[in-house]
Amino acid sequence: MLKKNKYLFFAFTAISISLIFIFASEDFHKKAVEINQNSLIIDFHCDTLQYVLMKGKDLGKRGETGAVDIPKLKEGGVDAQVFAAWVDSIFKGPLATKRALKLIDAMYEVFEKNPDSVELVLNSFDVERLARNEKIGAIIGIEGGHALDGDIRILRNFHRLGVRLITLTWSNSNEIGDSSDDKPIHNGLSEFGKSVVKEMNRLGMIIDVSHISDKTFWDVIGITKKPVVASHSNCRSIVNVPRNLTDDMIKAIAKNGGVIGINFYSGFVDEEFNKRYMEWRKSQPLRERKTFKDPEKLAEYKFTFFSTPLPIQGPPLESLLKHIDHIYKLVGPDHIGLGSDFDGIDSAPVGLEDVSKLPNLTEALLKRGYSEKEIKKILGDNFLRVIKEVGGK
Repeated sequence: MLKKNKYLFFAFTAISISLIFIFASEDFHKKAVEINQNSLIIDFHCDTLQYVLMKGKDLGKRGETGAVDIPKLKEGGVDAQVFAAWVDSIFKGPLATKRALKLIDAMYEVFEKNPDSVELVLNSFDVERLARNEKIGAIIGIEGGHALDGDIRILRNFHRLGVRLITLTWSNSNEIGDSSDDKPIHNGLSEFGKSVVKEMNRLGMIIDVSHISDKTFWDVIGITKKPVVASHSNCRSIVNVPRNLTDDMIKAIAKNGGVIGINFYSGFVDEEFNKRYMEWRKSQPLRERKTFKDPEKLAEYKFTFFSTPLPIQGPPLESLLKHIDHIYKLVGPDHIGLGSDFDGIDSAPVGLEDVSKLPNLTEALLKRGYSEKEIKKILGDNFLRVIKEVGGK
């Protein structure tokens, strides 16, 4: 009888612990939804304009493909989204400028089709005004400074079109400076690059240091008079790839008053994923290499690959949280933001497959012990501060 009672006691205890865990999880989820509803949420990088330009995607409808559209942004609670006009390195010279202009025009098509849902952001006042009116603010960025074609006047004209952020390089070194993923040609910032940094400061445009080489990064930090952002980069001490930031870089961005947007790409988040990815790649037949005289057609061909999700599972959300924890330990909560890179990546952590899933991140941060105030900073307040400091109110 004693033995039977003992088993009953342990069974009752196990059930009680399970129920406590279930109710606690429900409380965390409820609190996360509440925080997202009452927070200003800004994601500082997505590549969704590729879908609009090349596939004619209507962002006003919830699509089965793609990680970002207006319904998903609303479900995720996003108030402002940086839409990158990503200029692939296959576009050179005037063609790079033309490509950026086409992508910017695609953004304006979104405005024209969805006037009640999304509007252009030019400053921090616009972000806050649109959030109050339950409209999504769209910040136009250019990813790849080769779109300037080495001409400061083109920079000023992009500003007139509403561009408020430029990622100085993509994966190719250009007239501005060297990329983290290409051979150096300037040993950092070029003389033209230095003039770009100064002019962007004057115009109130946000300088984005994601993708640039280490030497280019330190040259920018030495020249800029305003905060910079790494719109979509993670921690190199956790995943050792050139696209991620060293601890010294993270500290320098914090000292500068800037913000690091956490990138959701699995390859920048988790080393174990990279191993699985490389094993998978070895098992795949080589992609047929097609050549096109027209870079527009080559871009469409390449799009079919990066817009197709990988058949291997992304890492757990825990892996992404490690990057947030690491930056927090280095510089505190005031320099962390969101830079998903959605629609420019083919894999994200489980639970963050598209922008509608952002409440899952809030819930995970709550369970991690982050306070509501700290979470609100990460979700958008930190990036809003930079928008104010760089571009004014």
